[in-house]
Amino acid sequence: MTIIITGASGFVGNNLVQSLQRSGKAVKPVSLRNVDWKNQIPKDGDAIIHLAGKAHDTTNRSHKEEEYFHVNRDLTIRIFKQFLDSNITDFFFFSSVKAVADTVDQSLSEENIPSPLTPYGKSKLAAENYLTAQNLPKDKRLFILRPCMIHGPGNKGNLNLLYKLAKKGVPWPLAAFENKRSFLSIDNLCYLVIQMLNNPEIRSGIYNLADDIPLSTNELITLIAKLEDKRPRLWAIPPGLINGLAKIGDTLRFMPLNSERLKKLTESYVVSNQKIKKELNIERLPVSSVEGLQKTIKSFQNK
Repeated sequence: MTIIITGASGFVGNNLVQSLQRSGKAVKPVSLRNVDWKNQIPKDGDAIIHLAGKAHDTTNRSHKEEEYFHVNRDLTIRIFKQFLDSNITDFFFFSSVKAVADTVDQSLSEENIPSPLTPYGKSKLAAENYLTAQNLPKDKRLFILRPCMIHGPGNKGNLNLLYKLAKKGVPWPLAAFENKRSFLSIDNLCYLVIQMLNNPEIRSGIYNLADDIPLSTNELITLIAKLEDKRPRLWAIPPGLINGLAKIGDTLRFMPLNSERLKKLTESYVVSNQKIKKELNIERLPVSSVEGLQKTIKSFQNK
């Protein structure tokens, strides 16, 4: 089995390449930075896994619409046309839960009506809409995957920042806000993709990817403290006081907390993975939410 992968040098791509090779599959990385990338995609193969894209960047607001849509939508369209004109069977497009919603009230499923707010989410949804509008030949499959927050050894993101704060003993002052967030370990991501590749009965469609059990920020900090052999420092400051300080921060911009930051730090974002598990006929993923996070956090300890 030959798998063509774009974005193979990234965190997800690098892990997926290794997992695919361990499972006995041949992998052909394709760099979209190469002006001749079209000629690198063979006419024959088993699947294209399109990982390459412009990631969500909250710090850089310049040229956001143009850049996001050029990479996340337009390049996807060009690659998918190559797929349709080939003998390759499967096309995997890595979208994001952010293509559907930036905030979630209860649990995000594939049935939610998309309403993204950011250029990143909008560009991913635009790519999804193009793909699902095409006439797919009967011998081909299209998988649109929407992962939530991906983590694993080697990943540098918000988990790493939270770990550094907890390790230094900095108290978490928002413990009174009990939220729930879904995570996705890189091990479970690789497992799901390989299962889909190996099973010709899996139907084309949109699938959320997430670990089985969501965790709260308080639970995450407690987990980090336990691995560091420390007591978790959770400060349950009354929410009314915190909300008041955030409103002051809306006016006084030098303050570290405002309403927008407070929302991001305390909101819930639960993602349902029931559809993909039902399709694969599995009850639970091989790596539990806690096991996956422990593995990621332990990798921070070695740095």
